[in-house]
Amino acid sequence: MKKYATFMLVALAICLLAPAAYAQGGDTAKPATNWVAISASFGMALAAAGCGIAQSRVASAACEGMARNPGASDAIRLAMILGLVFIETLVLFTLAIVYLKAV
Repeated sequence: MKKYATFMLVALAICLLAPAAYAQGGDTAKPATNWVAISASFGMALAAAGCGIAQSRVASAACEGMARNPGASDAIRLAMILGLVFIETLVLFTLAIVYLKAV
C-alpha cells in the first residue's frame, strides 16, 4: 500500500510540474527539429520488426503443428492465416497513424 501511495504522489508531482516545463518560452530563431517525423519513423520501425518476428513465429508454429498432425492441417492453416491477418493489420494501423501524425 505504501508503494502505491508513493507512486501516486510522484505521479501527482509530475502532473503538477509538467505545465511549468512546457510554459517556458524560447527564441524562435533556431530551426525546429521535426520530432514528430523522427518518432513516427522509430515507431514504424518497431512495428515492422515486431510484425516480422510475430509472423515468423506463427509460421513456425503452424509448420510444426502440421508436421505433427497432418490430419489437422486445414484447421491449422486457417488459424495461421487468421493470425497473420491480425498481425499485419496492426502494422497497417501503425502506418496509418504514422502518416496522419507526420502530415
